[in-house]
Amino acid sequence: MHTPSVDSPPRPPEHRTAARATGVLALCSALLLVLVVVEWHPLLTVDGDIADTTHRWAVDEPGLTHAFRILTDWVWDPWAMRVLAAGAAVWLVWRRNARWAAVWLVATCALGTLVQQVLKAAVGRERPVWPDPVDTAHFAAYPSGHALTATVVCGLLLWLLHHYGVGRAVWRTALVLAVISVVGVGLTRIWLGVHWPSDVLGGWLMGAMLVTLAVTVHQRHRP
Repeated sequence: MHTPSVDSPPRPPEHRTAARATGVLALCSALLLVLVVVEWHPLLTVDGDIADTTHRWAVDEPGLTHAFRILTDWVWDPWAMRVLAAGAAVWLVWRRNARWAAVWLVATCALGTLVQQVLKAAVGRERPVWPDPVDTAHFAAYPSGHALTATVVCGLLLWLLHHYGVGRAVWRTALVLAVISVVGVGLTRIWLGVHWPSDVLGGWLMGAMLVTLAVTVHQRHRP
């Protein structure tokens, strides 16, 4: 009979790891939210310094700025991310007959949209204002909807690929594309002067929290 090695203790269930990560991310998200709401001066100073620097670069590099506008408006736009998630949901139903997983994916993405809209309305943070803007955006600033949506969609799709055991080459390619998309969309929003850095950080944190929360729910309650 096989005896487990004392040198390799059993790993905790995946839903417990995800639940712990959710707690840590929720705490970090709440702390950043409080600092933004109370307008903590050190945070505002860092935000302003970074925003001023990146805006000067954006004005001085019109070609790169134009490329970033295309990426943020078409490739990494929240609606483009949602269409990608919808396509993945169709694939889950069509190829895997995983209706529950498809509903889980769509519901989590919808929850991410709801969270960002509620927080934007509740916080009401003003976006950066420039005498020579290189781009425009509407609604309140915090959190960045682009950063949150990209984090939720890419995070969920990466987990689904892991869950269904895709090949190593596919996994590595997806991981690289996801990291580039999540990091890239945040940096483009700062570069284009439509978000403060803490808006993007808040979007990343809350998006990651929603992903770990969704994984916890999936592992505990899937049929």
